Amino acid sequence: MGTVQGRPMRADARRNYERLLGEAAVAFAERGADASLEEIARRAGVGIGTLYRHFPDRFALMGEVFQTRVDELDAAARALAAEAGTPMGALAAWMRRYVDVSSTIRGIAATLMDEGLMVNCKEQLRETVELLASRARRSGELRADVAPDDLLRLTSAIAYAAEKASAKNPEDTEIADRLLGLALDGLRTRNA
Repeated sequence: MGTVQGRPMRADARRNYERLLGEAAVAFAERGADASLEEIARRAGVGIGTLYRHFPDRFALMGEVFQTRVDELDAAARALAAEAGTPMGALAAWMRRYVDVSSTIRGIAATLMDEGLMVNCKEQLRETVELLASRARRSGELRADVAPDDLLRLTSAIAYAAEKASAKNPEDTEIADRLLGLALDGLRTRNA
């Protein structure tokens, strides 16, 4: 957040906020939604009171981490759409990015399922993926019957499957790419 109670954040407060968000993202990725807030504050180099000044409760912190990741995916989609590559290539690159990000937020996403933030984030992701999908459809590379929700569910399922497979077989670092490749083959039009 850029303001505190309607005022711009001081530079030191902004740094604390950014460090807290960064450490929270790491902690939630490593330990899930139950990561210690005290540990997050300690790793960020601040006291627990500073954490609570920025984030009144665990849900506020998790929500901000989640929203930050969704915003990053949105920015990545816009950057990929602006690049000179093929529209299907841009969609494939974004889906890969989504798989990577999903593994870092899975623990908090389940906790936030009933929060209003999730509804807003899902809509933002739908709009994000539709930006790329519509370009790929217009180019004739993506099947016309593929909806944004299909792409989000498929990519989430790949992320989940790759995460579970990697836990059982850590040497297999290519599982997500193989699954994405198979999915992308099914998403392409027959003449693409």
